[in-house]
Amino acid sequence: MIEVLIKNMFRIIFKIFLTGVLIMAQNCNAGEYRASPHSGSWYPGREKDLQEVIKTYLKNAKAKVAGEIYGLVSPHAGYMYSGPFAAFSYKLLENKEFDVVIVIGPSHRYGFYGVSVDKMAGRKTPLGKVDFDTELADKIIKHNPRVIKYEPMAHIEEHSVEIQIPFLQMVLKKFKLVEIVMGSQDYNTCNALADAIVNATKGKKILMIASSDLSHYHNQETAEKLDNLVIDAIEKFDPELLYKRLASDSCEACGGAPIITTMLVAKRMGADKARVLIYGTSGDITGDYAQVVGYLSAVFFKGNEEGHKKVGIDLGFTEEEKRILKDIARKTVEAVVRGKKPPEFKDVPEKLKEPYGIFVTLTKHGNLRGCIGHIIADEPLYKICQEMAKAAALNDPRFNPVSEKELSDIEIEISVLTPMEKVKDFKDIIIGRDGLYIRRGYYSGLLLPQVATDYGWNVEEFLEQTCVKAGLPEDAYKLKDTEIYKFSAQIF
Repeated sequence: MIEVLIKNMFRIIFKIFLTGVLIMAQNCNAGEYRASPHSGSWYPGREKDLQEVIKTYLKNAKAKVAGEIYGLVSPHAGYMYSGPFAAFSYKLLENKEFDVVIVIGPSHRYGFYGVSVDKMAGRKTPLGKVDFDTELADKIIKHNPRVIKYEPMAHIEEHSVEIQIPFLQMVLKKFKLVEIVMGSQDYNTCNALADAIVNATKGKKILMIASSDLSHYHNQETAEKLDNLVIDAIEKFDPELLYKRLASDSCEACGGAPIITTMLVAKRMGADKARVLIYGTSGDITGDYAQVVGYLSAVFFKGNEEGHKKVGIDLGFTEEEKRILKDIARKTVEAVVRGKKPPEFKDVPEKLKEPYGIFVTLTKHGNLRGCIGHIIADEPLYKICQEMAKAAALNDPRFNPVSEKELSDIEIEISVLTPMEKVKDFKDIIIGRDGLYIRRGYYSGLLLPQVATDYGWNVEEFLEQTCVKAGLPEDAYKLKDTEIYKFSAQIF
């Protein structure tokens, strides 16, 4: 009898406590700014420290796309882990302007049906206050109140949205914000929310941000296998494919529904391209690959002609010669990765027997997987291509050797080099045409022509980054005893 009374008493106390929390949450009125409870733990709590951390991340992020940006994907772990990856998305927003930014995250701590749009006055972080677009929030809710509403409890401790705001404050001068938390993860909810956003934002220039981490607490190999399915669906710009894979547990993304919704909105707004900017895991930060969390940054945008500018020069290789050289590289990679001898090639076109310098670059889902080159034209092109393909697959010191499981995901790019030419005047360096080779004492570094265009560097930045590649200070190119050479390449 006493035990029953005690249990009933605890139930009553708990109900009173919960009611109090709900009342406090419901009383969050339109004039109040939402606090950021993870400040000081998940990211620095002092303004100066937070600014410095984000500035460092942005400086190290080299990302650029040519076109109008409609949506981003950004991770939401503590800045120590996900900050370097998130910076690749936010780097794209520098010098951009938007009427409103809509950040969508998953609900981690409060279960509810549908979607919740925050209706408070704004968000307060160590970097100051950001106003919510309360009028737009109401329009989104009114479009489909059965699915979309305001659930105060969904926002109180939710980190997935909060973690994005300081980055936005650092890269955008002025903007209004809408924060959305998704309780339901099904495709119908994603579609309903996308419809509401598109209809409510007519006439506004908006930016969508999906907050999501990828797989959780698998070893590195398993994490990459799972995450590559998310990466593939994003790069194909296929929200239905991503949903099917998530729904069947083929892959993992805690913010899968926000990513799908962002893809749907971006497509309807005019985006026609998707690009994964960077992928990695917590193991890349901590060095512990036993249990990792996957992170990526991605962008959805409408491309323009600037993104299709020709890089390098034409050295006169025919389409057939280019095909044969890439075939030599691919068959060599496949053989050596499987532990076999590189194949022998006969009946090679005469031009491929001429001496050239070459770089063979391997990528996997848009991320560098190996790149090795030979800058001196002292061997037949097809033979040195074989040697560099093997080295890129097995001996690039920055990466583990390519595994047999990865072969189907490996893309190969060939850069056939022109002879080196000493730079006498920095004005002679042309971005998009020239690569750089810098040497000083025992230090040397080379960057191919396409690197500068991929990252959107100007000549000064290209010189600085080539110095960094050489292991030199950024400004070492200004010193008298630093040798600077330029070259070009045919890239295919």
